[in-house]
Amino acid sequence: MKFGKFAPLGATMALAFATPALAQDAGGVDWTGPYVGGSFGYTFQKKDGAEHLRFDTDGDGAFDDQPRLGSGAPAFSPGTCGGAARGRTPAAGCSGDKDAIGWMGHVGYDMQFGSIVAGIVGEAGKSYISDSVTEFSTNPASYTFTRRIDWNANLRARLGYTTPGGVMPYITGGLAYAKVKNAFRQDGNGNNTFTPGNAKEDAWGWTMGGGLEAKVAPNFSIGARYLWTRYKANDYTVVAGPNANPAVAPTAFNNGFTNGQTVIGRGDKFDTQSVMATASFRF
Repeated sequence: MKFGKFAPLGATMALAFATPALAQDAGGVDWTGPYVGGSFGYTFQKKDGAEHLRFDTDGDGAFDDQPRLGSGAPAFSPGTCGGAARGRTPAAGCSGDKDAIGWMGHVGYDMQFGSIVAGIVGEAGKSYISDSVTEFSTNPASYTFTRRIDWNANLRARLGYTTPGGVMPYITGGLAYAKVKNAFRQDGNGNNTFTPGNAKEDAWGWTMGGGLEAKVAPNFSIGARYLWTRYKANDYTVVAGPNANPAVAPTAFNNGFTNGQTVIGRGDKFDTQSVMATASFRF
């Protein structure tokens, strides 16, 4: 992971710890109480060209096998791409993962202790991003897994320091959840059968980040926040059955079977980052 990805979080944390030198108390600003609001911004993800599909050909539940041709050579030697294939071969290219706008609604509660503000906040909303990975076989054919976040939520603790003017840098972190929609597409293999599993899965994980919030009125605040989120999303698999027509040439999934089928899966890490503007009404 590139350290540059953590720059927004690092800058926010540095500001949070430097602020005490600027003020000794919060003056007349009071953050204690419940609040509701929303956020709007951009959600993006790391471009991972080294991501691969994984295979279980012997039915032991471990995705550590490599489908092979009759000659013993790997059946997927043409390569992979971190996106959705545009055709059957790597030469056709791949479309990249989709980053997109996102929005969330939130509800929270803060408690102020002098200049220190501690609280908890829950969020839920949409991010509209998608993440694909493709493997190419020598047939030639392509096999693409795509996952999209249907909706997502988090429950986070916050810890900040308020200045007398009502500006509060803070750090935050907690539990994350996403309802993930999965899809499978293959191009070029009409001989095997492909049986996808349940297209929707519950992905749990964690989130951390930081932000800056400012009171612009006694009951209204605006700000900006950055979150890094990692979900574990690996429940979706596709079963590739034996050749439906044994008279044709073997495909990538017709050699080395010990269990009569191959189960295809992908890695479980689903990382997203978001930068959002926030607004809250405080009671």
